[in-house]
Amino acid sequence: EDIMPYIEAAVVRSKIEEENLIDAVIQNECTTIHSSVYWRFREEAKNFIGEGLDGKAPTFQEITFKNVIPLYGQVDISGSSKARNEAIQKDLGIQLSAINEIMKGAWKNHKLPIYEELIFRVKSYIEEISDILHTNSEQSVFDFVQSEVNPILEFLHTSDKSMQKQIETYRSTINAETESYYNHRKDYDESVMRINKKFVNVLDKRQQEAQEMFPHYFERYKTDGVEHNMYIGSSISNNRTYNELYLNNLRLWQLQVMCEMENKYYHLRSKLPVQLDVTSLILVYSTPLSIRFRMDEMKFDVDGTYNARYEIIKKRIDKSFIKGTSERLTQKGKLSIVYSQKKDELEYLRYIRFLKSKGFFTDNIEIVELQGLQGVTGLKAIRAEILYSPGNEDERTYTYEDLMQELEA
Repeated sequence: EDIMPYIEAAVVRSKIEEENLIDAVIQNECTTIHSSVYWRFREEAKNFIGEGLDGKAPTFQEITFKNVIPLYGQVDISGSSKARNEAIQKDLGIQLSAINEIMKGAWKNHKLPIYEELIFRVKSYIEEISDILHTNSEQSVFDFVQSEVNPILEFLHTSDKSMQKQIETYRSTINAETESYYNHRKDYDESVMRINKKFVNVLDKRQQEAQEMFPHYFERYKTDGVEHNMYIGSSISNNRTYNELYLNNLRLWQLQVMCEMENKYYHLRSKLPVQLDVTSLILVYSTPLSIRFRMDEMKFDVDGTYNARYEIIKKRIDKSFIKGTSERLTQKGKLSIVYSQKKDELEYLRYIRFLKSKGFFTDNIEIVELQGLQGVTGLKAIRAEILYSPGNEDERTYTYEDLMQELEA
C-alpha cells in the first residue's frame, strides 16, 4: 500500500515520456518545421495553450513571414528522362525476348495456335518499345506478362518437363519486388540515388555552417538531382538584427556550395553503374515576398498571387533557351545564374571574380539573354565555367572572414 502509488506514478511518467519521445521523433522525421522558424511555431503553440486554459476556443493562427528574400538553386541530372527510358527499353526487351524463346519452344512442342498468337504479340511489343517508349508502354507490358504470360508459364512448368529448366532460368532473372526484369533500371535508380545522397550530404553539412552565420529558412528536396529553397529576412531572424550583408553572404555561400556539389559529383561519376552528367542553376530574385506555412501540406509556400511570378520563373527556367537559338541555358560544366536586374548582374560578377581567384571558375564567363517563357520576359543569365579539382584530396574550405572581406570591399 505504501509503495504502489510511487510505482503507479513512475509508470504514468514513463508512458508520458514515451509519448513525448514519439511526438519528437515524428516532428523531427516527418514534418518540415525548420530550426530557423521553430521559435515562431513555439510562440503560436503557447498562445494556443493559453487560450485553452482561459476557457476560449483556441485556434492555431497561420504562420507567415513577410519581406523575405528567396534564394533557389538546383543541381539537375542532365538527360535523366532519356537515360531512364533507355534503361526501361533494355530491360523490357530482354524480358520479352526471353518470353519469346519460351513461347517458341511451347509452339514447337505442342503446336497449339495460342502459342503462335502469343509469339506474334510478344514480337509486336518488342518492336513497339524498340521504336519509341510511350508513357504507358511499361505498364502495358507488365499487365500483359502478369495476366497472360505468367499463367501459361505456370501451366507449362507443371505440364512439360522439357521446358522446366528454361522457365526456371527465366524466373531467376525476374526481380521479386518489381516482378519484372530490373537490371538496367536498377543501375539507373542506384546511380540517381547515390548522386542525390552525395548532393544532400554536401548541402546538409554546409547548411549547418550557414545557419551559424545567420539564421534563415532552408528546405531541399530530391528529384532527378536536388533542389533547394532558402528565405532570409528580419521576420525570420527572431532576436538577431538583420542586415543586407547577410543576404549577400548567403548568395556567395550558395555559389561556393553549388561548385562543391559539382566537384563532388564528378569525383563520384566514374564509380557509378550509369555515368550521367549534371547541370547547375541558381535563380536570383531581389524582390521581397511573403511565405506562409500551409497546414494542409505541412510546408512553406509563397503567399499571395502577387508573389506568383517567382514560382512561375522557378518552375520554368531550367527548360529555357538562349534567345534566338535552340541552345539550352543549362550546360554541363557551367553554373547558370538567372536574374532580371542589372544590380544583381554586377553583384554576381563580383562574386564570380572573387571565387575565380579561389579556383572555383575559369575565365570563361558569358552573359546571355533568355528566350521569353510563358508569362515571363526580360530574364538574363550569367554562365560561368566551373573549374574542377583533380581529386578528392583537394578539399577547398573558405572561412566566414574571407567571405566578409570580399563583401565589404
